[in-house]
Amino acid sequence: MNPDSQNVTDYTNNNTIFMVWDFKDSPEVRDVFNRLCKLVINLNNSANVRFPVSRASCVLGIGYDAWLRLGLPDPLPKELMNFVPVVGEKHTAVSSKGDLHLHIRADNTSICYDMAAAITDVLSPVAISTEEIHGFRYWDSRSILGFVDGTENPQGQDRELFGIVGDDDPDYKGGSYLFVQKYIHDLSAWKGLSTEQQEKVIGRYKSNDIEMADDVKPANSHIALANVGDDFKIVRDNMPFGNMSTNEMGTYFIAYASTFSTVQKMLNNMFIGSPVGNYDRILDFSTPKTGSLFFVPTFDMMDDFSS
Repeated sequence: MNPDSQNVTDYTNNNTIFMVWDFKDSPEVRDVFNRLCKLVINLNNSANVRFPVSRASCVLGIGYDAWLRLGLPDPLPKELMNFVPVVGEKHTAVSSKGDLHLHIRADNTSICYDMAAAITDVLSPVAISTEEIHGFRYWDSRSILGFVDGTENPQGQDRELFGIVGDDDPDYKGGSYLFVQKYIHDLSAWKGLSTEQQEKVIGRYKSNDIEMADDVKPANSHIALANVGDDFKIVRDNMPFGNMSTNEMGTYFIAYASTFSTVQKMLNNMFIGSPVGNYDRILDFSTPKTGSLFFVPTFDMMDDFSS
């Protein structure tokens, strides 16, 4: 019988709420976590019945420290740890605390709102929300920088291959590693570049989303460094967010992966460089403010946790 995975391989939706929660020093944490697992299962089942065409879902991820505090199974998922900052000569992928991550999405904003409200009602007595990002689909899945985001995403059955843990870790088969970063863009500096200069930063042509040929694409372009090979892919569900009037526009980077080591390769390429010093040029315009790793258990595991 195949594991009942959470909705990590779903395709990008129109509306998203990302929430990060940290536990307080409360003896009720485990009891509330049990209720949360039941709630997330219920929210997904209810959405499938009530709004079958909305593509609504809620995905729960658990951080390393939370896993230990909650007394969840030992040994842990093989690659679950506290994310260690990746420090390059100029830019750093920072690490930030996160006990729980909720990824809520639907075509209809109201469904996202109600799911977030129900989760908050359960968690707020024992946890503090340290991040709540409301993402939105911008035109044809473009980031606020104006380029399509996620073109390299695996499609079809490959999404499960690259996004879900397989037989290498049989105790956690069907789960997924979840890594998130909140990037803030320097739009003033970005808009100071010509379209041609922007294209060289990304490695794609802006209007038609076609990747530059290898002999044209700069070695420090985002595409050249973030793509670590056809055998090493992740399922991205990035969303833009922010406040235009205060120039606080950004991208919430979210990756589901069968192994965290794939994400680590990408981050090393981007921040340290390949070769060392040849860092991702996009980092001159996009700064990561957070960085957290979580494990996404299957619905079966969550059912066991809540019993």
